[in-house]
Amino acid sequence: MKYAFANRVRHLQSSAVRDILKVVGQGNVISFAGGLPDDDLFPLEGLEDAFSRVFKTGKKSLQYMETEGYRPLREVILQRMQRKGISGFTPEEVLVTTGSQQAIDLFSRIMLSPGDVVLTEDPTYLAALQVFKSYEAEVVAVASDDDGMLPDDLEEKLKQYHPKCVYVVPTFSNPAGRVWSLERRKQLIDLVHKYKVVVFEDDPYGELQFTENEVYTPLAALDDGTRVMYTSTFSKTAVPALRTGWITGPYQVIRMMAQAKQANDLHSNSLAQQALYELCTHYDLDAHIQHLIEVYKGRMEVMVNCLEEANLPNVHFVKPKGGMFLWVKVDERLDLTALLDTAVEHGVAYVPGEPFFAGTPMKNTMRLNFTHATPDKIKKGLDLLTHVLSIEMNKHVVEIGE
Repeated sequence: MKYAFANRVRHLQSSAVRDILKVVGQGNVISFAGGLPDDDLFPLEGLEDAFSRVFKTGKKSLQYMETEGYRPLREVILQRMQRKGISGFTPEEVLVTTGSQQAIDLFSRIMLSPGDVVLTEDPTYLAALQVFKSYEAEVVAVASDDDGMLPDDLEEKLKQYHPKCVYVVPTFSNPAGRVWSLERRKQLIDLVHKYKVVVFEDDPYGELQFTENEVYTPLAALDDGTRVMYTSTFSKTAVPALRTGWITGPYQVIRMMAQAKQANDLHSNSLAQQALYELCTHYDLDAHIQHLIEVYKGRMEVMVNCLEEANLPNVHFVKPKGGMFLWVKVDERLDLTALLDTAVEHGVAYVPGEPFFAGTPMKNTMRLNFTHATPDKIKKGLDLLTHVLSIEMNKHVVEIGE
């Protein structure tokens, strides 16, 4: 039967990452594809205690709650943000969402009309691109390097396109693992105030910092509370299954997003919110995060060492200072999108870099996740992957007679 779908569905695209996970989940494949935390490190006992505390409060814990979220949890979120330098907000300016992904969607729903422009880094978070395009926005890439968006190109595009917002992941970005310099952060804030544009700061990985003596100031901490929407999540520091994130920013925007959320799902999982509050107040979440950092940093080191020891020609990457991903660029003659099937046949998977680009894609790039696999699996998987890359590189050498 032919169904009369709305015109906007033509902009919906399947997630490249989810499609890959479906394939690799069917066989014995070492996967560096998903952005998955390690389930063996989940704070199971802390969560069991947290839920037990919630149920002891009685039947009221099972009732509906206000759309903005469980107020005690919002107060805890404000306290945790203050430690990052983000202050001046009230619980009324915090909206609890079903993961930070919903925050992107609700913001887009209230802000973007068909044809509106969103400026992004290049590459940038794949799912954000999906959301913006689903609302029929035009996504324009701003030239970027390892320190963040290039200010001259950003200003040129602010003047040219008059965008509705600038979407950035300035701390341990997905997929590139970038950390913006403080200078670039300040320059962005100056420019969006100059051109009266809203910034959407996505910070899901900021607490997974491997360097102790460096400070990465959020954009929201550099702003006066009028231009930056800041979103984060408990998915990377507690567990993804609770699907609890949040967003804070100017009250007018948060209020409008709350109204959109009422029409979407009324409120996010109330049990999860109450359990997270108990986890934050009766469990040492900071010690848990520090343990995650130590484990993930060690796995990152293993992955980096494997790539360095393989000594493949024309392979470039920047050692991550935090987060969950290693962004790798290989010989420009290789198409890593086309090569994925071969890699899976050899028993290893990655995410090709192509779908992360808003502008012209670099097909010789890939994203590797180092948080979900054990060190032994990382070593085995990198052996398989570098073997596949080596074979493909040798093919090109033979073809051109080198």
